[in-house]
Amino acid sequence: MRDRLFQNLSANSIQLLVNQLCGLVIFYLLSTNLNKPDFGRLNLVLAILLLVFNLLSFGIDQVVVRKVALGYDVNRLSSLYFFHVILSGVIFYLLLLILFAVDHRSSGISPLLIFIGAGKLMIYFSTPFKQIASGLERFKLVAIMLVVSNVVRSAALATLALFHQVTLKECILIFILGDLIELLWCYFLFKRRLAIPVSFRCAKSGYLQLLREALPQTGVVIITSAIARFDWIFIGLMVSSVKLAEYSFAYKVFELSTLPLLAIAPLLLPWFTRLSGNGEFDAGKFKSLLRIELTIAVLTVLVMNFLWVPVVDAVTDGKYGAVNRHTIFFLSLCIPFLYLNNFLWTIYFSRNQAKMILTGFIITFAVNALSNIILVPILQNEGAAIAFLAANITQTIYYLRQQQERFIFSSFFSR
Repeated sequence: MRDRLFQNLSANSIQLLVNQLCGLVIFYLLSTNLNKPDFGRLNLVLAILLLVFNLLSFGIDQVVVRKVALGYDVNRLSSLYFFHVILSGVIFYLLLLILFAVDHRSSGISPLLIFIGAGKLMIYFSTPFKQIASGLERFKLVAIMLVVSNVVRSAALATLALFHQVTLKECILIFILGDLIELLWCYFLFKRRLAIPVSFRCAKSGYLQLLREALPQTGVVIITSAIARFDWIFIGLMVSSVKLAEYSFAYKVFELSTLPLLAIAPLLLPWFTRLSGNGEFDAGKFKSLLRIELTIAVLTVLVMNFLWVPVVDAVTDGKYGAVNRHTIFFLSLCIPFLYLNNFLWTIYFSRNQAKMILTGFIITFAVNALSNIILVPILQNEGAAIAFLAANITQTIYYLRQQQERFIFSSFFSR
């Protein structure tokens, strides 16, 4: 089991390393070549689309991963999942077209939503391929599926940057191209490596049953999606695109700093699910893993704050370093809480305790939203970072107040 986990972790780590490096190249080229208003508008649109497509999943993605890991009929689950993404994705894009027909001003965000939304729709259509492969613990295959889009984007943007041709229009075309290539690549690998039929047939009773199973998780998805980009959208709509450009730069670097968490998190759910299903779950076996995760988190906080101003100002010509020093400080304090919350969430979800998780996320979102509404008008970007920190601390307190998990948590630090 340990050898298999190590192999999966290695594959996922390589994928994340490639994706994050390419993502860093993309983000750097966009932030340094676009002016702050354009960069802010682009990030506002990406935040809105990320929120919407996460909501459209209804939590079915995680339910499918769990059921596939437990040995349910993969063909049936894949058909239901494909039907869901096609139906929900097409309905959403039709609504976008209606919005564009009503408000097609070139200075607004509607044109950006239409064009970038077309690309993100392709990514959404590709999610069943990745999630089913993940449930089957074919993480090498998942890694191959996930890298192509960012590799194409980063290579194309780097080429344009050499000729000083990075404009908002070219960026949109590159985003669409990369997303379309990822969909076609995932389809090809899914058919060739897994040999699972791609069917859009849907049994009404089966689909309704899947929706009912995902219902508690749907609430979690709504709340977590809102938490993930509520601050971006709020700053973009209520403050300015320039402030959003600055905040999104700090937030993106903060996200990149959680690379170790991104490497281990997708592996824990099928692993914990299998152990819980077999009655083999023993919290004591995982205390070393949690200790390592939290040690990495604390070291990340220290290094990030020590290097932020000199390094970031040097590479962005003074655009995003000193102006974000307080914002990155508060965001970095969230990192240990993110590691711990993800670990405890995985334990709960593997035991199918979605209703309890939903309650926790509702509380967390309420704290985040209320804090943003109060603090952002006063402190702007720093207020959003403080609100995110408060939300993460609240979630940790909620998890640790659960009687069973207090015992589990204490066992991680016992000798």
